[in-house]
Amino acid sequence: MKHLLVLILLFFSFSNADDMRQIYLKNACHSCHGMYGEGMGSTPRLQGQKEKVLLERLKNLQQGKTRTKTGTVMISFAKSLDENQTIQMAKYLSTLTTVIDENRYDEEYDPAGDGGS
Repeated sequence: MKHLLVLILLFFSFSNADDMRQIYLKNACHSCHGMYGEGMGSTPRLQGQKEKVLLERLKNLQQGKTRTKTGTVMISFAKSLDENQTIQMAKYLSTLTTVIDENRYDEEYDPAGDGGS
């Protein structure tokens, strides 16, 4: 019985991570924060941040509070999350790590589609 409970909890844990990844991608968070939350340019790095800090920032954004003028764009994204999603998103973001895939370029490269350059 204990093992079944652990398996169920693990399933929902991974399911929530997948759901949060889908929300992260669907809302185009990766276009500014990077695929792994590494941050790009002046966009903050989410990767490596503590869950508590991320949760606080998301809640502040939901209340319309931001530290920069450019941060106002995040308010609508944060407000689109319900309370449970906010908690799960903070948890998800705190677990992000960069995945290096040496085959990535080969998979994305198609010589027929690049104009022969």
